[in-house]
Amino acid sequence: MAHAITYSSHGGPEVLQLTEVPAPQPGPRQLVVRVEAAGVNPIDAKLRSGRRASSPLGAPRRIGRDGAGVVTAVGAEVSGFAVGEAVVFRDTSGSYASEVVVEAAHAVPRPPRVSAAEGAGIGIPVGTAYQCLRSLAVRAGDTLLVHAGSGAVGQAAIQYAALWGARVVATASERRFDRVRGLGATPVAYGPGLIERVREAAPEGVTVALDAAGTDEAIEASLELVADHARIATIVRGADAAGFGIRAFSGGSPEPLTDVELGWRAEALPVTVALLAAGAFSIEAGPSLPLSDAAEAHRLLEEGVDGKIVLTP
Repeated sequence: MAHAITYSSHGGPEVLQLTEVPAPQPGPRQLVVRVEAAGVNPIDAKLRSGRRASSPLGAPRRIGRDGAGVVTAVGAEVSGFAVGEAVVFRDTSGSYASEVVVEAAHAVPRPPRVSAAEGAGIGIPVGTAYQCLRSLAVRAGDTLLVHAGSGAVGQAAIQYAALWGARVVATASERRFDRVRGLGATPVAYGPGLIERVREAAPEGVTVALDAAGTDEAIEASLELVADHARIATIVRGADAAGFGIRAFSGGSPEPLTDVELGWRAEALPVTVALLAAGAFSIEAGPSLPLSDAAEAHRLLEEGVDGKIVLTP
């Protein structure tokens, strides 16, 4: 038998329960992975609480999408993976578990220099940032404004934009300025006077903006500072983005991602693993808790903590 975190009703973190489940078996083009670290993402809490719409709960539902671990079984029609190999995976239902079935196409080998916790921090946040910047055509010569630059998506966006030759200005609380600055961005504080502070930090002007904060302040500043509103995107205000005349990726957006955009989210996994192995990318470590403490992990997530929270079966 294996163990997984499930919930049978929507509610607070306390609805998460450690449950015994059948040991997974791989089908064609699948792997079984012994999970060493599972990433805890904001979307997990939104689905658990019911704040993000999902299909009706008919049976205990598993949770989590990202993780890293070691291959324990390889299904038919799989090449390039072997039992005992360390991997990182994304887009895998129920990653809060001791073992999980992973589509081989959603996994990549994990080099020794990349820890399981780092690998578990890639999937959703880095994939989101990478796709958003690709969709916004961020390139050398741009000045990118990132709202919520110290969050997981914001940190990834800063690093990719800087690697691609763009200048980055990022909003953050003052206590997080050193982290944002160390990733390659000029930090500016939230609050009254934001537009003036951004203009001072980027006198050449802002050409593109990514909102990972979801506040009215972030939207208003982006609209004021970026001339081409097609180069403004939000990952939080999906439901009302069209009313602002901006683009929405995630955040309850009624518009699905295109096949190209989904491809960019997938591409982020091997690209980022390679950069981590080369010491050219950083995933900020946060609290690491046992799988049985998933409820506490969600409490910390909703209270707000620095760095990526992971569960370690």
